[in-house]
Amino acid sequence: MLRQPPTRRAFVRLGALAGTAVLAPSLGGCVTDGLSTGTVVLPERQSALDVMPVLLVATTRKPVGSPPKPPYFNAERGRGLSFAEVRLSPPDRSLLGKVSSVISGDWTIGAVPKVETGPGAANAFAEAALGRDVLIYVHGYRESFESAAVSAARLSDGIRFRGVSGLFTWPSAAATFDYGYDRESALWSRDAFEDLLKALASTQSAGKINIVAHSMGTLLTLETLRMLRAEAGEAAMNRIGAVVLAAPDIDIDLFTGSVAKLGSDVHKITVISSTNDRALELSGAIAGGVVRAGAADRERLEALGVRVADASDYGGGLINHDLFLSNPEVQAVVKRAISRGGSGA
Repeated sequence: MLRQPPTRRAFVRLGALAGTAVLAPSLGGCVTDGLSTGTVVLPERQSALDVMPVLLVATTRKPVGSPPKPPYFNAERGRGLSFAEVRLSPPDRSLLGKVSSVISGDWTIGAVPKVETGPGAANAFAEAALGRDVLIYVHGYRESFESAAVSAARLSDGIRFRGVSGLFTWPSAAATFDYGYDRESALWSRDAFEDLLKALASTQSAGKINIVAHSMGTLLTLETLRMLRAEAGEAAMNRIGAVVLAAPDIDIDLFTGSVAKLGSDVHKITVISSTNDRALELSGAIAGGVVRAGAADRERLEALGVRVADASDYGGGLINHDLFLSNPEVQAVVKRAISRGGSGA
């Protein structure tokens, strides 16, 4: 099929929707079904971030400053993988704080004491995880380092994750009209992400590596898992727990081929889809009209062997692209997937 290049009109529509997404308020909320990972015993209402608000970050972005200074990592491509322990400032849990967070945001970056770049970065991340279960968030298109870090914290805190919270962030330009640059940067980061997963999988522990990827980050994640399975084999894949692909911005034909390469590990994947996701509608138009996996019919996705959570009925906004961060029912899907640990049960 001949695919037409993106038109200026498509980019203008994308810009309009992106602007709406920024203005749309967050719904927030918590989920109530149980989750037990790692070894730390916490009250049900608490996540591990409540006790120790530290986010482990692996990134292919270029670091800013030595010592690090805001924005800590920019949109340029760095020289290899970098690791940092990001100290977060938690949101105000009071009623007034919850009301104000709709406007001012919730989690914030408090400090980035140091950055390690080079061959030892992946192992430094693995050592900092201390053999516990890890939740790695992989962001999507049009994200800065700061916005990706905040989303990772919101995700982990929202599902009350009990293990180590992590972020893999790649060089997004964080600009509406740089879709092409973002896609190439995501794919360019595959080797670095694979190095991180190999380092985590080779540690002597029983901890699971759970991945939640959003939008364009799902393309990076699927490609990396395919490489990991081919190069590191079952031993590495056995350490992978749940793989949640939220609103995957992937050509449905490419998605079908990539999933097939995962063989029996396909049962680890849960897809959160929505047929009324306006951002995926626009990215499909830019790609020449090809349906994105996150907007495909449930039956088509389930035929590939993945679990599917159709969130079409839960979207109350104009975009409906990040429901896993804002909707408690959709967050519950993520929580259940992680509690299963990627099993087929």
